[in-house]
Amino acid sequence: MNHPILLYDGVCYFCNGLVRFALRRDKERRLRFASLQSAAGQALLHEYDLPDGEIDSALFIENGHVYTRSTCALRALRYLRFPWPLLYGLIIVPPFIRDAIYDVVARNRYDWFGKMDACPLPPPEQREQFLS
Repeated sequence: MNHPILLYDGVCYFCNGLVRFALRRDKERRLRFASLQSAAGQALLHEYDLPDGEIDSALFIENGHVYTRSTCALRALRYLRFPWPLLYGLIIVPPFIRDAIYDVVARNRYDWFGKMDACPLPPPEQREQFLS
């Protein structure tokens, strides 16, 4: 099965919290994860011809397509258990509005939530969902 992949900022406390949130709610274990800083994350950036070092928060890869910013977040929510997929309905909000809100959080996430020195390792029972 070709699993959708969420690439996230592995040193961001907020991003790591969202990954843990998704792991707890992805009961069917459909999502896969990789930090942007990892070898797997860097390989995916290269594979999809994306500039490493210029990605400032998260990417969602699904069926060979790369989604960014608010669309990334909304598409990932569709894989979580109810009621979270209902938020995908926000896709009807024009992207310039959704992305403006997303950009404020992305730009301030280190100031608001902090930054780690290194990417934490996932717990053993969830490691199969992380690309190595």
